[in-house]
Amino acid sequence: MRLSSLSAVLATAFAWTAAAQDDYRSITLKTHSIEQPYLDSDMQSRWFDFGGDTIIRTDSYIRLTSDRPSQNGWLFSRVPLTATNWEVEVEFKIHGKNQLYGDGFAMWITKQRGQIGPVFGHADKFEGLGIFVDTYKNNRPGVVFPYVMAMYGDGQASYDKNNDGKETELAGCSARGLRHSNIPTKMRLTYFQDKSLKLELQYKTVGDWVVCFEVDNPPAIPNIAYLGFSAETGELSDHHDIISISSKNLYTSPANGPGSKGSPKNSYKGKSSSSSDKSGGSWTWFFTKIILFILVAGGGYVGFTIYRSRTKSHRF
Repeated sequence: MRLSSLSAVLATAFAWTAAAQDDYRSITLKTHSIEQPYLDSDMQSRWFDFGGDTIIRTDSYIRLTSDRPSQNGWLFSRVPLTATNWEVEVEFKIHGKNQLYGDGFAMWITKQRGQIGPVFGHADKFEGLGIFVDTYKNNRPGVVFPYVMAMYGDGQASYDKNNDGKETELAGCSARGLRHSNIPTKMRLTYFQDKSLKLELQYKTVGDWVVCFEVDNPPAIPNIAYLGFSAETGELSDHHDIISISSKNLYTSPANGPGSKGSPKNSYKGKSSSSSDKSGGSWTWFFTKIILFILVAGGGYVGFTIYRSRTKSHRF
């Protein structure tokens, strides 16, 4: 009996650990990812279009705007992002030679694509989601810039540039030090349909992801929406560079997905893309399995010893 009980407990421990490792699964979306050298032999990208003042240096960056006044540039996927749950991680760089700089750049998940306009280089009254990295403060008293914010567009609402989008802000955070950071600057946007929208930033320390915001039950993103980026300069300017884009389709376990019964709401924890985090997680799992194996073997031996002792005592 003791052996059976111990085996059941250990089997449960194995099952729980396996479930913890399988909270979600991911598959890379090549159609919405891009890295060096960005272009093929025909000087085109298979999955992305670009335009405006965007220039591409195949060994370094996709530059949406250069550090010059009055520039607009964009980069958009050719096919829509149709995944229900997804994660987009972007490495970017904002820098320039001037003490005064602007205006910023945006990430888009919208019906519209490649349309130059007044909202960080993209069209206004968009349908979908915009993430704005605003480096120039117009009129937001008490807010530290650069400021990162989300706006959901219904096709009718306009972005109020004079007040830095205050009235239409879905969520946001200040990110002092984002511009001219000494480490690779990244953003990671994770979306679970009808459950959560989370934005994380890396700009202080490599591997240290700061949660900018997390929204429960966010507005639904259009079924047909394109992934894109745009940037704008006015009288003030900056280099706005995209270094790489990595997109993933996320599959959640029904029992452990965000908001499910028996688990904390929005329990999804973003993965760091650093190799040290990946190797650390695999080694932890390896040692966990060894420890559990030792416990099973030890429990079996103890149970067998008790059983044999009782059998002998019954004979006499």
